[in-house]
Amino acid sequence: MKKELGTFILLVVLCVVVAILQPQFLSSANLQNMARQIGMYGIFSLGLGIVIITGGIDLSVGSVFALLGVLLSMMLTAWMWPAALAVVVILGIAMALGALHGLLITKLRMQPFIVTLCGLLFYRGLARFIANDETKGLGGSGNFDWLRELATGVVFGIPMPFILLIIISAGMWVLLHRSVYGRYLYAVGRNEVAARYSGINSSRIIASAYIILGLVTGISAILFAFYTNSISPSSHGNSYELYGIAAAVLGGCSLRGGEGSIIGILIGAALLQVLQNLVNLLGIPSSLNFAVMGAVILLGVIADQLLQRRTARAT
Repeated sequence: MKKELGTFILLVVLCVVVAILQPQFLSSANLQNMARQIGMYGIFSLGLGIVIITGGIDLSVGSVFALLGVLLSMMLTAWMWPAALAVVVILGIAMALGALHGLLITKLRMQPFIVTLCGLLFYRGLARFIANDETKGLGGSGNFDWLRELATGVVFGIPMPFILLIIISAGMWVLLHRSVYGRYLYAVGRNEVAARYSGINSSRIIASAYIILGLVTGISAILFAFYTNSISPSSHGNSYELYGIAAAVLGGCSLRGGEGSIIGILIGAALLQVLQNLVNLLGIPSSLNFAVMGAVILLGVIADQLLQRRTARAT
């Protein structure tokens, strides 16, 4: 809990500093927009955190957003599918892609970095091919207004993506911290060989983590598609996986595997969005967004390295 507590204190201090420097930070419109962003980015960050806990990684999330966004747009506006059917198919495709990653990693013993790097390139190219390299839109109205409201609406002043994040986080918290499955995830992440010798089906655990990531990626893809209301296959979701990785690392997930928590990932996702909000409110060039994100990931890895050495010396 030390990592999570330190990140939470940093988040509180950062919020106070931003509020002092720019009072507009506390306006209802800005807080609502930030809650929406935290919701959308936080949902898939949870899935990435689960994968990182197993010692894996996924670089293809942003490209999957582009592919699923294009398919969702075509299903709803060109093929005129019922919205409920489109959602089920999109989530099914996302989970199938996760299962494919898990299969390649566990059965063919390929490195997660290589598998998902290939996915990053393949899914982006496939999205561009399917869309004929044209921007796809969801229009202003249609027979899927209820889905648009679910993805972009507000309930008692709270954006729906943030509400969905809270619901999904609660389920993931129980799964990771209060179930045998969660203990298996940590065991596989700490030492896969030892976990296998102790009777844990490590291949199944790792593959299931990628399927869970696929599910939450599918949910996020729907939210992002309706948020932007247009999907450019060449740029939609570009590098979003880095936000998720940064949020997980900031929240205490070790890239070595075997460490991390749902609360920590949520704090990390919130901290990243506050940083992004700070950049926007203070008029700092948006081109520095990636520089900020890179610095955050680097600092998180350095902190993890120093903590590991300190723990090793103590033992």
